[in-house]
This record gives sequence, C-alpha cells and structure tokens, in this order.
Amino acid sequence: MNQRRIDAERATNLWSSFQRAVDPLARGARIVPTPDIQFEEIGGLASPKEEILTYAYAHTRPEVYGRWGTFPPSALLMIGRPGSGKSLLAEALAVQTQMAFVRVDVPRIVLDVIHGAGKVGELIQGWSRTLEELPPTTIFFDELEFTQAHDTGRRAAELPTGPIMDLLLELIDRALAVEHCLVVGSTSYPDGLPHAFLSPGRFERVVEVNPTFPQDVIQALQIHASKAEGRAQRTLFEKMDWAGVVGSISDPSIGDWVRMLHAVLRGKARCDAAGEVPQPVSNEDFAREVSRFRQARTRIHTDGGNYV
Repeated sequence: MNQRRIDAERATNLWSSFQRAVDPLARGARIVPTPDIQFEEIGGLASPKEEILTYAYAHTRPEVYGRWGTFPPSALLMIGRPGSGKSLLAEALAVQTQMAFVRVDVPRIVLDVIHGAGKVGELIQGWSRTLEELPPTTIFFDELEFTQAHDTGRRAAELPTGPIMDLLLELIDRALAVEHCLVVGSTSYPDGLPHAFLSPGRFERVVEVNPTFPQDVIQALQIHASKAEGRAQRTLFEKMDWAGVVGSISDPSIGDWVRMLHAVLRGKARCDAAGEVPQPVSNEDFAREVSRFRQARTRIHTDGGNYV
C-alpha cells in the first residue's frame, strides 16, 4: 500500500470519528480523501487558475517565496457568481498539492449549529484536534457570506450573526494555525462579506472567478462532452458547433450550461430506455434545451448553480 492510500484511509477514519463525536454539527463538512478534479478538467478561468497554482507552492515549494523575499498568503478568498467554478478550483488545489480535501458548507453548518448550540465547544475542540492529526489537507469554506445563501432562506434575518461569526472565525483561525493545511474560502455575495474575514492573517488574497464569455463556456462544454463520451465509451455527439450553441446567451452560469448538457443526454437515455434508437446529440437538441431552460428561468428566479 503506497503512502497516498495510507494517508487517504487515515483521513477517512479520523474524519469519521470527528463527525460521530459532534453529530449533527459536522454534517455540513465532508472530506474527500483523494480528490480527482484536475485543472485541465475545468474550462477556462486562466487567471484564477494561476492564482491557485501560486498558492499551491505554499505547500509544495515554500522555499521559493523566501528566495523572492516574501511569503505565501495565509489564505485565498474566491469571489464569483454561483456556478462559476469556485468549488472545482478549490478541489483542484488539493489535487495539485496531493492533499485530502475538506469542504465546509458554511450555510449548512450555521443552521446545524443553531439547532445544536450545546455542542459548539465540542465542535471547535474536535475540529482543531482532527485537523492537527489529519495528513496534509485543503480546507474549503464555501459561501462565507452565509446570510445571503439560499440554504438559510427567510431565516437569514433571524440568525444570531455575532455568535455565528465568532464560531466561523474560530474555525478558520484554527485551520490556519495548522501548518500542513491550506485554507480557501468562497462567496457569491462579496458586497455583504464582513471585513473580519479579510483581516491580516486570514483571507489575505482575493481571487475573482469570472468566466470569460463565450470562450470559457465553450471550453467547459467541450470538456464535459468528452468526459461523457469517455464514460459511455462511444460517440454521443454529432460534430457540434459549440459557438453556435452558446451564441450570445450569457445569462446562464457555466454550471447551468453543464447541467443543460446532462439534461440533453438524459433525454437521449430516456428514449433509449423506451426502446427507441436515439440519434447522437445535435445542435438542435441543445437549442431546445436552452429554450426550455430560459423559459423556466422566467418562472423560477435562480442565481445559477454548481459548476460540476
């Protein structure tokens, strides 16, 4: 058994013990012992990729910073609309540095803490102890501006923001104190983010994740179409005019576009299951799905979704 697998099993066991000890407070935090999202699998986003790679050297080549008379930022904060690729970039950082990956769903943690406030002390102590015992790990605090997240809904105005902020800052500071952890945060609502997150020693570097339209959308669709064909081990698409598919429709996020691609594929799967012989995906198939998506958006307000 190689060291990577040993570290993965150790990370899984440690995290399972931590979650059992503070259940249900840790349900909003999950570990991926061996993440597998490569930077090449993320369409576009050249500038934020460079920022993430620079931060990776804090773990892989820390001496490089000293040669230039500087030091790595304590943590990175990614800002961008929902579905822009922030979560994928954080996971790709873990892959680049051969680390485990912990994603903290901040809005979910907030709600769980409110329902189980009596165990907050155990959560903090267990969090600190577990991070110190884990192998090298990337910690991703997703949606730090929790009051704006959909998970909290109308209850956001009723949240005890002071105590919650104290808890989040404690979790962040304790993660930053662990030498073998890299810390990344994200928010889709930077205008409302409390300045305490950006104070020296916390999220010192702000990275804007803003896909370039239409190039990044087209690249993401090409990547995900290729991955789908790899899973199916056959050709699923005609010769696609991706530029024509995307056109000037800039309102969907990259996450929305990827979900539309899978919606088209699921439609083909439904026909296949019904005994039909569906043709490969065409530009027309995609055009119908885009029309359906845009019509639905007029009925249901949404800010985009996860870039998966």
